Amino acid sequence: MRGKRIPATQWERTCKDGNAIIAAMFALDMTSDVWDTPYCSFDNGYVDMHMFPLNAPVACPFEPGVAITLAYAEGMDHQPVPIDPRGALLKQVERAAAQGYQVQVGTELEFYLLDPETGLPTIQGNQVYGINRMAELEHVLGPIREDLTAMGIPIEQSNPEYAAGQVEVNIRYDEAVLAADRIILFRAMVKQVAAKHGYLATFMAKPFIAESGSGFHTHYSLWKDGKNAFAQDGKINQTGLAFVAGLQNRMVEMSLAGSTTPNAYKRRQPYTFCPVNNSWGYDNRTVGLRVIEGGDSAVRVEKRDASADVNPYYLLACDIAAGLEGIENGSEPGPVTKGDAYADNPADMLPLTLDEAVAQAKNSTFMSEVYGQDRLDIAVKQSEREIEFVRQQVTAVETERYLRNL
Repeated sequence: MRGKRIPATQWERTCKDGNAIIAAMFALDMTSDVWDTPYCSFDNGYVDMHMFPLNAPVACPFEPGVAITLAYAEGMDHQPVPIDPRGALLKQVERAAAQGYQVQVGTELEFYLLDPETGLPTIQGNQVYGINRMAELEHVLGPIREDLTAMGIPIEQSNPEYAAGQVEVNIRYDEAVLAADRIILFRAMVKQVAAKHGYLATFMAKPFIAESGSGFHTHYSLWKDGKNAFAQDGKINQTGLAFVAGLQNRMVEMSLAGSTTPNAYKRRQPYTFCPVNNSWGYDNRTVGLRVIEGGDSAVRVEKRDASADVNPYYLLACDIAAGLEGIENGSEPGPVTKGDAYADNPADMLPLTLDEAVAQAKNSTFMSEVYGQDRLDIAVKQSEREIEFVRQQVTAVETERYLRNL
C-alpha cells in the first residue's frame, strides 16, 4: 500500500483535481525497485498519474488527527491506468454482473505477530484456538478487531492459529471489489496497530520452515435476485459445482495469482493444511477446493491454496474468471475427494516451485486475458526477479551444513 499524506487544508483541492504520483507505483516490487515497463519507462520519462479518493476518509483510531482512504487512479488522459491491478478484478465483476450475478467473497488471512527486534515469536507453543492464548494476545488482537471495525472493515472473529505467534482474523463477506479493497487496507492497518503495541505483524507466506505457513482462504458465492445461486435446500447445486469445476480446471495454470515468491511455495507441503493439488470435497481441509453447506446463505466454495501476502485483485480476478468459465461451459468437477487428499489422488498437482508457476503463467492465454498482458508481464518479471535474487544467495543453513564438512 502506497500513497501520500495530505494536509486537511488541501483535501478539497485533492478531491477536485486529484493528487499526482508516479504511475510506476503499480510496477514497484516490495523493496521499491522498479524497471522499465511498456507503460512506465525512461523512454516516456516515467509518467505521472492522478489519485482520487475512492470513498470518504475514515479516522484512524490509533493515530489521532489522521484519516485514511483508498484511492483510484487515472492517467493524465483521465482514463483508467492500464497496469492498475484493481482493473483486472473490476472486469470480472462486470462480466458476472452481465450474467445477473453479484460475486460475494469472504476472506480469511493468517499472519504472525513477532518481536520486532528478533523477528521471532514472543510466546511459545502451538495453542491453536486456545482460550488462554487468546487472552494472552488480547492486548493486541482486541485493538486490531476494534480499530479495523471502526474503520469500516467488519471483523467477524480472531483466533490463535497453528503456530506460536500465528493468528487469524476473519473479515465479513461482501461484494468482491469491496472485499479486495478491504484486504489492502486490512494488511496495512494490522501492521500499524501491531507496531503500536510492540509487535511486528508479517503476512510472509512461510517465515519459519518448521512452522505453519500463512494462507489467504477465499470463500465464493454468486447471488442473483437476492438469493444464493449456488444453493438449493442448503446443498450446493449444479451452478455451484460448475463454479468448482472452473476453478479446478484453471487452478494449476493460475497458481502465480495466489503465490508469487519462492518462499510461498515452501508453504505448499503435504499435511500442512495447505493443498498440493486441485482436488475438491465437502467440508474437507485437505483439498484445494472445499465445499461448505448449511443454510442457503451459507453455501459457498472455499479456495485454500493462496498465500497471505498476495495481491487480492489478481487472486480474486483469476478465481472469479475461472469459476464463471465453468458455469458458462456447463463444466463438471472431477471425482470428489472423501478422505485424505494428500494420499494417492488422481487430481492434478499444483506447482511446487515458483519457477513452475511462472512457466505456467507465461504460457497461459487465460492468465493473459484476466490480467491483461502488460499486467501479467509485470507480475511475471517481478516473480522472475525474486527467483533470481533467492537463487544467488548463500544461506546460513548452507554455510552451517557445508563449511566445515566439505
